[in-house]
Parts: sequence; structure tokens; C-alpha cells
Amino acid sequence: MNSQPHLRRILTRTDLVIYGLVLLGPTAPYPVYGLVQQKTLGHAALAYLAAMVGVLFTALSYAKMSSAYPAAGSTYTYTRRALNEHAGFLAGWSMMLDYFLIPLVSIIFGALTAHRLIPGIPYAAWALGFTAALTAINIFGIRVTARASEIMMAIMSIFAVVFIVLCARYVVTQHGIAGLFDSRALYRPQSFHMSALMLGAGIAALSYIGFDAISTLAEDTVNPMRDIGFATVLVCILQTAICFITVYLAALVWPDYASYPEAETVILDISTRIGGPVLFGFLSFVILVAALASALTGQAGASRLLYGMGRDGALPPRIFAYLHPRFATPTRSIYLMGALCAFAAVAMRFEIAAELLNFGAFAGFVLVNLSVIRHFYVRQRERSGLAFVTNLLFPALGALVCLYLWASLSRNAKIAGFLWLLVGAIYLAIVTRGFRLAPKSLGSLSESSS
Repeated sequence: MNSQPHLRRILTRTDLVIYGLVLLGPTAPYPVYGLVQQKTLGHAALAYLAAMVGVLFTALSYAKMSSAYPAAGSTYTYTRRALNEHAGFLAGWSMMLDYFLIPLVSIIFGALTAHRLIPGIPYAAWALGFTAALTAINIFGIRVTARASEIMMAIMSIFAVVFIVLCARYVVTQHGIAGLFDSRALYRPQSFHMSALMLGAGIAALSYIGFDAISTLAEDTVNPMRDIGFATVLVCILQTAICFITVYLAALVWPDYASYPEAETVILDISTRIGGPVLFGFLSFVILVAALASALTGQAGASRLLYGMGRDGALPPRIFAYLHPRFATPTRSIYLMGALCAFAAVAMRFEIAAELLNFGAFAGFVLVNLSVIRHFYVRQRERSGLAFVTNLLFPALGALVCLYLWASLSRNAKIAGFLWLLVGAIYLAIVTRGFRLAPKSLGSLSESSS
């Protein structure tokens, strides 16, 4: 009988959906709404629909791959199995940047918000305190993380509903019921430009980054082959609905996007317009909760990705493949994530971390879409009827859209991102003796489904 520690299959489909929604957050459009509205010349709602197209194609690809390979590791596992060992390592390496930055950006933003509310406590103290607390919660197991996520999700959901209701009430008070159906909040023919719309869609995509982390919990899930794919797609659909309604109503409340005091914080100005100082204060608190919730779930997903790579020998197993015998969590990976977040939260500016966030995500998304084509269309020869659409057309479209969004990133983000990939490629070349060998497999993952 094998007494080695292993991840515990205790998460249900509902847990996965809540986990994904917490990681993305019903308040996700708040920080970027003003930027998207200005970049698209008043078409933020339409930009979210455009972003959803690429994201949904990719979500379908994650659903397909999670049914084929229901194991921890997510993007890394899918690419390694469907393409090859080296591509899998680089996919995991690129997603490590993404998964590291999701909790980091959230911790930095949360610490900045808390310092603004209570300036007597230094920013660094907030950042270190939040990192320590979130790391401790993740150490105690995925069930504790899931329960904490549910509480935070409840707080964010309540406020998201309140914000939507107050926006609708304001519009009705000012313009009557007909004001809720003003087409200018969706489409303005005099200012519409496709290039501007796609530029805004690239920014709007930030509200979806992290949905793929659901698949990192495959070995924490009771029925991963059934539930991982379902939860991934459903979370993306629900997130689109939340974001679309929020930005549509926000555009109705403040139609003149050229008059924003500050695009980055205009959502706070809108909250003051619809609810006064009380709503402004409540919104600040909810943004803080959202940041901590995203950091908590992001750290959990990152530690599972590192665990999957460590278990395969792609990263030092002694550190990354270790599971705590009592809590059944990859504690050494969690500690490492916590230490890196603590250091970077103090040393790195929010803008730099935010610019880098999309680089690893879009690189990984492209590879997962290609993995679907390779595994199902080429290797399994599932090509007839509906299979042609799901195994070739959809993933090809997903890869093209993600490539376009990847190419639209800022120059600084591309430079830093490619430097990160270069470091990974050098490490891979060393451990594989110039790419002549595959990264060592410890045999912990079943190869029977290959």
C-alpha cells in the first residue's frame, strides 16, 4: 500500500466555479474600465465581448485537454503530453511568470489600497502582512482555501450587485426606463474603429486572466474529467456577463469618457456619483477584498503548477514535488511563492508587474490551443463532423486571437517576457544537455492516456 502523501480529491464542481470566479473576480472590470472605455472611444462593453471570443475558444481548449489529461500541471502538462517535453517545459515556465504575477499584482494593489485607507501603516508592512496571511491559509490545505474564497466571493458578489442596481437606479432617475436601453453605451458609429476596439479588448482581457488556473486543481477535484472543463467554460461565460453588465451601466452613468478626471480610478468617481461617500468607502473595502481573494487563489494555482513540474523532474523535485504529510499541500512551493511575492511586492512597482501579467498567459494559451490540434486532430484523428470544429477550427481561432493579443503587448512587457523565456531556455538546455534529452520524468504521472 502506497503511503506517500498525495493531493486530496475533495473539490466539487461548485467549488471549482467559485474558485475561478474568485480568481477573476466580479469586480475585475473596476481597475481597467476607464482605460478600456477611452482606448475604444466609448466601446468598453463591446470590447469585453470581443475579448470573450478569444478567451472562450481557449477555455474550450482547456476543457478538451483536461478531459484527456486530468492531472496537476495544467498548461505545462497539456503541452508536454500533446507536443513534446521541451515545449511543455517552456509552456510551464511562461505560465510560472503569469501565475506568479497574478498574486503579486493583487498583493501590491491590495497593499496600496490599504495604505491609502490607513496611511499610518507603511505600504511595506501591508504587503508583507498580506503575503504572510495568504501563504498561511494556503498551507493549511485546499479546503481552507476554498472556504476562505467562498467568503470573499460572497462579499464581492454582494457589492457587484449593489453597484449594478445603483447604476441602474441612477440612470432611471435621470433618463427614465428608456435610458437603460441607450445604444450609445454599446456602439457609437461616429467614433467606432476596429483597431481601437481590439486595443481595448487586449486590456479588457486582463479581467479574464487566470481562468486557466482551475485546471491546476485537477488532482484536488473529485471528478476532474467531468468538472474541470465544465467549470472553466462556465466561469468564462459568467465573467463575461458580469463584466458586460457592469461596464454597460457605467457607460450610461458617465457617457462622456473624455471628461474622466483619471481613467485609472474613474470607477471610484462613478461610485460617488451613484452612491455618495458611503459607496466610495465601501468600494475601496471591496477592492481590497477582491485583491486578497485573487492573490489567495492565484498562489494556490501557482503552487500546483510548480508541483506538477517538480514531480516530473522539470524542476528540482526535492523542493517542488514535496507534499506536506499532514496538510497534503505542496508547502515548499507555497513557501517559495510567498517569499518571492514578499520581496517583489516591496521592490516592484505595480505598473511594471501589471504590464508583464499578460505575457506568460497568452504564450501559454497559444500552446494549449495548439495542443488540442496536435492531440485530438492529428494524433487521435478525430476529424469528422463536429470534431473538425472542436479539434481544429476553434483551437486555431483561439491561437490566432491570443497571438494577436500577445503581439499587442507593450515593448517593455515583451522585452522582460522574452528575457524570462531566455532564462528558462538556458536552464532547459543545461538540464537536457543541449536539448538532447527530455526533462527527467519521475514516473508519478500515468502515461497510459498518452
